[in-house]
Amino acid sequence: AGRAGPDSASSPLADPALTVPLSAFLGKKARTFDLEAMFEQTRRTAVERSRKVLGKKRANITCSESEDSSDEELTGPSTVLQASVQSSAGDDDDEEFIGPPLPPGFKDSDDDDTEDEDNNPIKKIPDSHEITLQHGTKTVSALGLDPSGARLITGGYDYDVKFWDFAGMDASLQAFRSLQPCECHQIKSLQYSSTGDVILVVSGNSQAKVLDRDGFPVMECIKGDQYIVDMTNTKGHTAMLNSGCWHPKIKEEFLTCSNDGTVRTWDVNNEKKHKSVFKPRSAQGKRVIPTTCTYSRDGKLIAAGCQDGSIQIWDRNMSVHTKFHCRQAHATGTDTSCLTFSYDGTALASRGGDDTLKIWDIRQFKKPLHSAERLSSFFPMTDCCFSPDDKILVTGTSVKKGGGSGKLFFFDRGTFQKLYEIEVTDASVVRCLWHPKLNQIMVGTGNGLAKVYYDPVKSQRGAKLCVVKTKRKERQAETLTQDYIITPHALPMFREPRQRSTRKQLEKDRLDPMKSHKPEPPVAGPGRGGRVGTHGGTLSSYIVKNIALDKTDDSNPREAILRHAKEAEENPYWVAPAYAKTQPKTVFAEVEPEDDETDKPEWKKRKI
Repeated sequence: AGRAGPDSASSPLADPALTVPLSAFLGKKARTFDLEAMFEQTRRTAVERSRKVLGKKRANITCSESEDSSDEELTGPSTVLQASVQSSAGDDDDEEFIGPPLPPGFKDSDDDDTEDEDNNPIKKIPDSHEITLQHGTKTVSALGLDPSGARLITGGYDYDVKFWDFAGMDASLQAFRSLQPCECHQIKSLQYSSTGDVILVVSGNSQAKVLDRDGFPVMECIKGDQYIVDMTNTKGHTAMLNSGCWHPKIKEEFLTCSNDGTVRTWDVNNEKKHKSVFKPRSAQGKRVIPTTCTYSRDGKLIAAGCQDGSIQIWDRNMSVHTKFHCRQAHATGTDTSCLTFSYDGTALASRGGDDTLKIWDIRQFKKPLHSAERLSSFFPMTDCCFSPDDKILVTGTSVKKGGGSGKLFFFDRGTFQKLYEIEVTDASVVRCLWHPKLNQIMVGTGNGLAKVYYDPVKSQRGAKLCVVKTKRKERQAETLTQDYIITPHALPMFREPRQRSTRKQLEKDRLDPMKSHKPEPPVAGPGRGGRVGTHGGTLSSYIVKNIALDKTDDSNPREAILRHAKEAEENPYWVAPAYAKTQPKTVFAEVEPEDDETDKPEWKKRKI
């Protein structure tokens, strides 16, 4: 291939062969051009030209500096320009700066924002916007988000579980499915598995359930034998469940705790028996009820908060003795409502029923690192959670009816100072969830609301998807009760007849012997022609008509009354004793002999 630069003599425009007739090209090969070589030549020419311009500018600047003898500072970016000229001249790759040079000490605004957020963690809280999802009228006691953040599930004291799809919802914010998986039992806990394909449902009964993403049942744990004393020998729980969660690494394994005093692990593929049993014990070795349970972030530890105020932690593979335990973590007799591990796995936060929030280092588990007091909690599932960057701890507070607003409190993990608070609603804040991918905060309240807090800049997807969609108007055509299937090319025997005028239809119906048949009057008498009479022709109907309902009394009413005269005279009880001294003796009329009816004509005889 021949090289052709912009000023090359071999350019096709300067070639005299173009003036030769077309017949002269017959038998010659077509000329080819190397485009890469042409572009390279053009680039080099442009670079040399820009160097010449920069050299002239540099010469003018040095001349002006030599002429100027004053000590005044230079105005303008001369030194920066020199540095840029030197760097461009010495650059082997011929790279050049695009645009004017930056002044010294300049910082990008994005860097400033990140530095401010690092110094001020309050700016990381996404609470500038909120949406409200109406679950019902009773307490929202369970919240769950799938790992991708596409779907939210809410459960409450009204036994309902509702499914919300952020991508499918519009601004009307309606749930796409509602069901009662555990019939008349309050929902205690809802959680998606690590893969997001199944949901664990823990309710007030003794059997946990696993549903798929659309709410259809996958498995139900077996119920244990309540007459066996040793809970290790029963195949399942025998009393009400309190809490449950999925294993963070193994997608088939989950954990439940119950009032029967056990913490059990399960496998989704085996619903007939638990995998292992952990039995928390008090300081005296007696059975104690676990009120909450959780896995560590790596799934190697199992922690349970108990009614005696203790927190007990086992190795997942060793169910006999605890690995860590603290006997007086919270007040004795209170329900520890939540345990959660930090993302780095070194800290454990506990929300106690004694209105406290504590953070622990599991390596030094005898004493809490920090504690916050006077955080009222009325619900056995009031929880706490860590922020995605592990620097903030969040929990909610409970209020009595008419006693103010339930709040969401944010504490610094290092110092445990209260950083921020959000007034959620005029009811208790029961559940809170800070999703790491969405960077949105979900809150469940005591008056049936599920609120989602987000920031349009800091948050991703989630609530941002549905608030921008307008409500879809209902079309009148969609309200038709019957859908008509139109098949214009169907065979004549399957084709629906077109609707003609009403008069023609009535004339056609008049010719139809079935439609124009006159209804037959009711049958009088015993019935005929296979039709049953009005009173029926059976034996029972005959008895009812002739015997049971015959109310004619053939007896003489005078005799019916005088039948009790002798008894009343011998044993006076009601009225006669009061008038015995004043009343005359009763005299009854004589019975008139009946006339003989044999001599009477037929029409005068009494009919029986």
